[in-house]
Amino acid sequence: MQNNDTFGVLFRLTDSGDTHGPCMSGVIENCPAGIVVDYEFIQSELARRAPSNEANSTRRKEADQVEFTSGIFQGKTNGEPIRFQIPNRDVKVDEAQQHVIKPSHASFVYRQKYGARSNEECGRASARQTVCRVVAGAMAKLYLRQFGITIQAETAAMGQSERTGDTFGAKVRCVIKNLPAGLGEPVYNKFSARLAFAMMSINAAKGFEIGEGFKAATMCGSEYNDTQNSDFSFNSNHDGGVQAGITNGQDVYFSVAFKPIPSIQIEQNTIDFEGNPVTYRANERNDRCVAPRVLPVVEAMAAMVVADFMLLREQELKDFE
Repeated sequence: MQNNDTFGVLFRLTDSGDTHGPCMSGVIENCPAGIVVDYEFIQSELARRAPSNEANSTRRKEADQVEFTSGIFQGKTNGEPIRFQIPNRDVKVDEAQQHVIKPSHASFVYRQKYGARSNEECGRASARQTVCRVVAGAMAKLYLRQFGITIQAETAAMGQSERTGDTFGAKVRCVIKNLPAGLGEPVYNKFSARLAFAMMSINAAKGFEIGEGFKAATMCGSEYNDTQNSDFSFNSNHDGGVQAGITNGQDVYFSVAFKPIPSIQIEQNTIDFEGNPVTYRANERNDRCVAPRVLPVVEAMAAMVVADFMLLREQELKDFE
């Protein structure tokens, strides 16, 4: 049976912990030996995801200082599993909201699937878990540096929310540069399919598109097709760097749509875990929008997908020899 706390095939992250627990922790497997561990870079990636003083950010304050406990020797990876943990410092349980079915949260589905009787039991569904993804993604980026591969996400669009206490959605665009051609394993393990799987595993993600994406549905083949020259260079990149599920050497670009964060500071009618009518209003320990804090998470998931396929490529080349 698949471990639902694990992401990746070769470059693999298994994490644990929840928003109400003492810490978040993880294990990164199959990261090659000899990679110089840039601690400042890893911490800077975590700082991008951490709460800030911006108006749209949660009032929860976490330093997100990562501690590595194995897999690193004298500043380099040694090929063993890399274990790490990040303390949860600012944990507060809102007792008044413990038994409320929060609209569009994990409350109801965790009740149905796991028998949860309070929101404290739903802590694994919190976006707090993404801190582990950022650590693993940073390690993947360090591995990819040797190939010149870069990954950059930005906020492409953001919803409007003029009502006090409301939240809004966002669209994130990401570009992966300097990928070699040939990454991807059709038919079910396409590069684009793995990328979509990774992005849709992020909290609040509701849509994914690569290349022209949904716009392609309104285009003609004559304007969409990426034609090539005699030196195999491309004249366009409507496919977003992936054809038949395999990278073609061009930039891979994709977008992810995120819904409005469901924790709004506006009173809503709902029910409790027993089905009784109640009212609910979120506290201030929630973001108003996933952006910009989700940007390093998108990059991290993309980095892990790329690292996975690069390791598979190395394995295939060795097998061929």
